[in-house]
Amino acid sequence: MDRGSDVNQQAVIHIGHFVMSFGGRRVVDDLSFDVFAGDTFGFLGSNGAGKTTTIRALLGIYTPESGVLQVNGRAFVPGQGAGLGYLPEERGLYKKEPVLDTMTYFGRLKGMSARDAQAWASQYLERVGIAALAHNRLDKLSGGEQQKVQLGVTIMNHPSLLILDEPTKGFDPVNRRLLMDIIEEQKAQGATIMMVTHQMDDVERICNRIVLLKDGTACAYGSVEQVQEQFGGTTVRLRHTGAALPQLPGCRTLSDAEGSAEVALAPGTEPADVLAGLMAQGVRVSSFTPGRRSLESIFIEVYGDENGAEMSRGA
Repeated sequence: MDRGSDVNQQAVIHIGHFVMSFGGRRVVDDLSFDVFAGDTFGFLGSNGAGKTTTIRALLGIYTPESGVLQVNGRAFVPGQGAGLGYLPEERGLYKKEPVLDTMTYFGRLKGMSARDAQAWASQYLERVGIAALAHNRLDKLSGGEQQKVQLGVTIMNHPSLLILDEPTKGFDPVNRRLLMDIIEEQKAQGATIMMVTHQMDDVERICNRIVLLKDGTACAYGSVEQVQEQFGGTTVRLRHTGAALPQLPGCRTLSDAEGSAEVALAPGTEPADVLAGLMAQGVRVSSFTPGRRSLESIFIEVYGDENGAEMSRGA
C-alpha cells in the first residue's frame, strides 16, 4: 500500500499505528497515513468506519488507545489551533444569537478585529445567498443555511489547515457546487484540506490523495490515480439507451443504471473494440469516455452494493 511518493514532503497531519476501542469493540485498528502540505485529502469510508473517531483523537477530543497523532509535527493542543479550521459533523453554533453577531464573535476569537470580522462575514453571507438573514437568529434558519454559516466560521480567518467533516451533507446540487467552489478557493490560496465526504464526484474533482477505511483499517491509500490503478486499471464510462448492456469479451460491467454505465476492461482489451462490439449488438451509445475506475465503483466493490448506494446518495 503506497505511503506517499515523496518521503521528504512535510506531513501536516501524521497518523501512525493508531488504535481506538469503545466498550471492548475496536473501532480503529493500526491506522497509518499522512496528509502533506498543499494536499486536498479525501478521508473516505462508510458510516462507522472510524473517520470521525480518528479526527476527534487527532484534535485531542479523544485519548488514543495507542499510536501517534500529530498536527505539524506535534500532538495537537486545542488552545493553539489558530491556524486550523475544523468543521465538525455535529454543528456547534449559538443558535439563539443573530447570524452576523455569531460570525463576528467567532472572528474575534480567531484574532480578527470586530470591524474586519463583521465585514468579512457580511461579504461571505452575500456570497452564499443568505445576506438577508444576517440579523435572524440561527435557530430560525434551515439546516442548510446553518451549514453555510458554520462553514463561514470555519474559514473566516483563512486557516492554513482545514478539516471538514461532511461539509456538503444535505445540500442540493446547486448549493453543494457553491460550497465546493468555496473550498476550492481555499485550496487555491494554499490551504491544506482534509475532507470527510460521501460524495465521490467531489473527491474526484478536487482531491489529489485519499485513504479509504473499512472497519477502522485502511484498505486503500495514495494518490487518486494510484488507488484507481490498485483496483483495476482502465474503464469506460458511457451513456446508452435501452436495456442493460450485453456482456462482451474482455469486459466486466461495474455499474449500469438509468442509462449510465461503467465497464472495466481486461488487460489487452481496447476501448475502440468495446464500442464496436456494443454498436454491433445494436446498443445506442450517446457518450463514451475511456479512463480510470470511478471512486464510486471502487467503494461499491469494497463495501458492497447497499453501502455503495448509500455513498452515492451522500448519506
